[in-house]
Amino acid sequence: MSYDDAIKALSNDALKDVKDYSVIGLGSGRAATALVKSLSKLMEVKEFHIVGIPTSLQIKLIAEEGGIPIVEADQVDHIDVVFDGADQIDSQKYVIKGGGGALLRENILFSLAKKVVVMADKTKFVKNFTRTVPIEIHPLARTSVDNHIQKLGGKVEIRTLDRGYPFFTENGNIVLDCDFGTIKNPKILSQKIKQIPGVLECGIFLRKPDIIYKAKTGGKFDII
Repeated sequence: MSYDDAIKALSNDALKDVKDYSVIGLGSGRAATALVKSLSKLMEVKEFHIVGIPTSLQIKLIAEEGGIPIVEADQVDHIDVVFDGADQIDSQKYVIKGGGGALLRENILFSLAKKVVVMADKTKFVKNFTRTVPIEIHPLARTSVDNHIQKLGGKVEIRTLDRGYPFFTENGNIVLDCDFGTIKNPKILSQKIKQIPGVLECGIFLRKPDIIYKAKTGGKFDII
């Protein structure tokens, strides 16, 4: 079942938040890719002067190809709006991110943003989180963080590539995918995880989106 038509349609609708001279945070993944392509067309039609801040090399390359000027997060003091996807969204509107490994950069952009817009297909919406939680850690803390996560009731797997090599983020860190079963209080769990020495970011984001787009079949979508 494809949600591509709906994601394309909602990405065009989401651009109503973009104005001339906006600073835009560009998330990673399928929905963010569709939005960046729509943003490139908007810039051309309306002759907008905007800059984009990418969360990954993947989205940076797409933005550059579309003619979007790129800056880094440390070059701005605010972001007008961040557009990003999500791996899961619970009934409290918390999101889990990090499936692509860009969670640290994504959360930095969330913290700088005046407005956060999240886009996801309807399969990502759940009552309580059930998927694994990505945790970006320093490689030297692998064993100690593993022990701490187990004490919190989590089962830990180091993320690896298809050939078995460890996955490294663009920041030179590793990712632990941690299974906590059904998560009914994501805020407390995230806070406990981020207190562990060596943890750089937790995939449960405590900044809730201001707007959520829910892609459905038939090219339709809801705005939450």
